[in-house]
Amino acid sequence: MKMLVRGVAATTLALMISGCGFWGDSEEEIEPNPLVSFEAEKSVDVLWSADVGADLGEKYHQFQPAIWGDQVFANDSKGRVQAFSRADGKRSWDVELDITASGGVGAGFGTVAVAAESGELIALSDKDGAIQWRAKVSTEVVAAPQINQNLVVAQLINGRLEAFDRVTGERQWTYDNLVPRLTLRGTSSPIVTQNVTVAGFASGKIVAVDNEKGRVIWERKAALPQGRSELERMVDIDGRPLLADGRLFVTSYQGRLVAIDPRQAQILWSQNVSSYRGLAAGFGNVYVSESNDFIQAFDQSSSASIWRQDALENRAITSPVTLGTTVAVADAEGYLHFMSQVDGHFVARHQVDSQGVRGDMIVADNVLYVLGDSGRLVALKLK
Repeated sequence: MKMLVRGVAATTLALMISGCGFWGDSEEEIEPNPLVSFEAEKSVDVLWSADVGADLGEKYHQFQPAIWGDQVFANDSKGRVQAFSRADGKRSWDVELDITASGGVGAGFGTVAVAAESGELIALSDKDGAIQWRAKVSTEVVAAPQINQNLVVAQLINGRLEAFDRVTGERQWTYDNLVPRLTLRGTSSPIVTQNVTVAGFASGKIVAVDNEKGRVIWERKAALPQGRSELERMVDIDGRPLLADGRLFVTSYQGRLVAIDPRQAQILWSQNVSSYRGLAAGFGNVYVSESNDFIQAFDQSSSASIWRQDALENRAITSPVTLGTTVAVADAEGYLHFMSQVDGHFVARHQVDSQGVRGDMIVADNVLYVLGDSGRLVALKLK
């Protein structure tokens, strides 16, 4: 599901791109594909689950957990932030902030960052949740902030990147990108390495920015607008770019999947694919959740289509993740679907949250962490 917004003020329109049957009232609801039967080859082992507070709200925000060290961090829509042990789910600390949260948490290098709907970025200590600093940003942040040793970087819905000193909260630099009149509601999270931040924008542009001064190192058009109407010309990059095996992969809505050499800023190949989700990699493939909820695997080197799974059409699936020999997505009914990385056939299924899963999942040390829409955080493994 994605909503459209018009203009910098981000006035919400009543038009849905897909998944209307799950996410809103509509005279013509799109029915999701029924679940297909298959013989399970693997089983799902729930290691632990924990309550992160309230549910994740009705504003189409996509909350997701974050991992740093031996802890996993998660927040709810009402400003509650918690830390849990990755080993057993035991709560390490619990903080209630005086905010309405607009997105998930980012974590790294001793800092946990969360954004408020009011346009505020808040940094907490990962040891005890104590507030390190608070900083105003120019508008709403709906994607999880990203952190390196020196910076906390937030991508805003008005097309800006704003970078803050990780320790003091002092603003270090700002990058501006022009936002089209009509966009999807949301942004991708940037990739923040030690020296460079890479981000995709609603204009279909992918940009690499120097972390010291905020100057542009290179920029490329990952997607080119086509068509006569504003709707037809939307090419938002809303899924987080992926760095894998020395290549940068980017996908866009009504656009392309492109592979880029990040050192030379050269586009190596492209495929016509529409997606507003992030990507996953494994077995030499890059995996895409398409906007119609098909899942497709492309060869990272040649761009050849390896397989395509269409049985989850209109089920409002998440970005894919790889877990062992499988690639997994969740859907709006809260089911996890595990597919073989080799040929895309289903190997396991498990319902983790009856209210659905909207935010992206994360994998660490062969454990899958899922934050359901009810506010339940679950850690799972495949047997």
